[in-house]
Amino acid sequence: MIKLVVFDMAGTTVDEDNVVYKTVRAAINAAGYHFSQEQVQEAGAGKEKSQAIRDVLALDGSSHSNEEVMAIFEDFKQRLSTAYQTLDVKEQPGASQTFAKLRHHGVKVVLNTGYDRTTAEGLVAKIGWVVGKDIDGLVTASDVVNGRPAADMIHLAMNQVAVTSSDEVAKIGDSSVDIEEGKTAKCGMTFGITTGAQTEAQLLAANPTHIVSSLARMCELILQVG
Repeated sequence: MIKLVVFDMAGTTVDEDNVVYKTVRAAINAAGYHFSQEQVQEAGAGKEKSQAIRDVLALDGSSHSNEEVMAIFEDFKQRLSTAYQTLDVKEQPGASQTFAKLRHHGVKVVLNTGYDRTTAEGLVAKIGWVVGKDIDGLVTASDVVNGRPAADMIHLAMNQVAVTSSDEVAKIGDSSVDIEEGKTAKCGMTFGITTGAQTEAQLLAANPTHIVSSLARMCELILQVG
């Protein structure tokens, strides 16, 4: 029985027109590189954003200093803050209804993200979700030592809602690293969703329990197990 679903944010529960990875690319290429959007999303999707930048830069086969990575990361954060001031952020179709249905059936709902806490809280507030009312918790990359695909964020989510067995946890996200995170945490179910950064083929490569095209379908599958 699933007692907790850990949802990724951008591309999974939050529709922000892929602005994060567009901004990652803009910041990297402003530093003199020429990576495509496809390369950025393949290498960086779902990860803590400084790590995403590091992994995109590694695609060119040369070494990059930590100072260079962090300079690009700081530029990325400034660009993203500016973008979010005007962006019409909205929830992915059916997100609020899915949260409500799961919680009605006693399943806890926690959001987790490769964003830092300030960015994540700003997004949640912009949509209008409230912890304790619409969701049960929020875990961000800046709350833990190790980002995805490590299990730290899922373990913290479990602690927040007093779920002790990872067999009772499901993880859903729009990138292979979300699925890998769920597998590292030994979640009972892992879902890839095709509404965000990566294709069905890319998600299938991570071998999730299910691939879904909507949050409503994931909800059905979870409640069937329960």
